[in-house]
Amino acid sequence: MTNLSLEQALREVERAAARVATADASTLAALRTELLGRKAGRLTQVLRSLASLSADQRRDLGARANQLKQQLEQAIADREAELARAAAQAPRIDATMPGRPVWRGALHPVTGVVDEICDIFRELGFTRVVGPEIETEDYNFTKLNISLDHPAADAQDTFYLGPGTLLRTHTSPMQAHIMERYPPPLRIVVPGQVYRRDTFDPSHSPVFEQIEGLVVDQGVSFVDFKAGIDFFLKRFFARDTVVR
Repeated sequence: MTNLSLEQALREVERAAARVATADASTLAALRTELLGRKAGRLTQVLRSLASLSADQRRDLGARANQLKQQLEQAIADREAELARAAAQAPRIDATMPGRPVWRGALHPVTGVVDEICDIFRELGFTRVVGPEIETEDYNFTKLNISLDHPAADAQDTFYLGPGTLLRTHTSPMQAHIMERYPPPLRIVVPGQVYRRDTFDPSHSPVFEQIEGLVVDQGVSFVDFKAGIDFFLKRFFARDTVVR
């Protein structure tokens, strides 16, 4: 190389060296090979070509080239240390670790109690049924032998949605629905939300859960009723629960 071409080569190495400060790990490795590689490094070739220059030219360009080499090696070392510190501080993700279970929520305590009650009665042969929360006066009152002039049917106690329609005040309308659809024998348990015009206090709420059961069959007596209640209470509370 001539003196002029070596000057130009040094300037190109200096421009490339400026990229070291912002290089990532892979780019930094590529720059090291490109500039300082033993066989084809651009700065390495400049240093080898100094022998073709005169003593004065070799002294000046040699000093610049060696200084640039030292600066470049130091800059690469500093950048490697900086990248290593950043990697050590970054959160580690171990792909071989088992995944964390995703919490999918839980049943509300009231829902859990309702499910448990229905499961106990299912052991006695009851079928769980649910019905609409919007009912007609006919099913909510009349078909249950509750006249429309009964206090329970008054607008002060019931949420009426329109003429003849209301939010059910109990789950009993399902008794009429089921008995219309299916012949005996019947054995059902009916959970659900019901609505009353009550003010919130420790013992009242305008919406609450209710559960009731219905058995229609021949030969059923109060003895069967007591036995069913006794079975439920001992399963739900404790085996030593006393039923009077």
